[in-house]
Amino acid sequence: MLTLFAKLLKALNSETAPGQIALAFALAMVVGLTPFWSLHNLVVLLLACLLRIHFGSFLVGIALFSMVAWLVDPISLWLGETLLLAPSLQGMWTSLYQSHFWRISGFNHTLTLGGLVLSLLAFVPLVWGVRQLVIQYRERLLTWVETLKITKMLKATKFFSIYQRLMG
Repeated sequence: MLTLFAKLLKALNSETAPGQIALAFALAMVVGLTPFWSLHNLVVLLLACLLRIHFGSFLVGIALFSMVAWLVDPISLWLGETLLLAPSLQGMWTSLYQSHFWRISGFNHTLTLGGLVLSLLAFVPLVWGVRQLVIQYRERLLTWVETLKITKMLKATKFFSIYQRLMG
């Protein structure tokens, strides 16, 4: 986990585009807020491999959102149950469940459906918010930290050059 965190910090400090880091966190949110062994998570993992995202941020995001899911699960369960029991949607759910593909997808499970709907609703705002945070971090905090004398002294040490070689 510390290695993943170090890679995330390296990504924040590197030339990786803020959008790539933000998209990685948003995809990780979908995986983290839903049961892991779901068909849609296989699609998300395929997207994570095909798109240009920072994979270390994706893995850290999965761990982070899996912990957040414990807090959000009651909302996901309520949302999934509300959608599955809505009288106006009963016909749609029945016809979808008749198909083998939709039965395998697990959308008849309240946590899967609720978590997926919740993560899809938060997807675009999360991409925008994380992108803005990365930009602000790079413009303000990173610039300030690099001006500190202690940072300049640490960068001059042999330990830092070894660290860079190992992480590079």
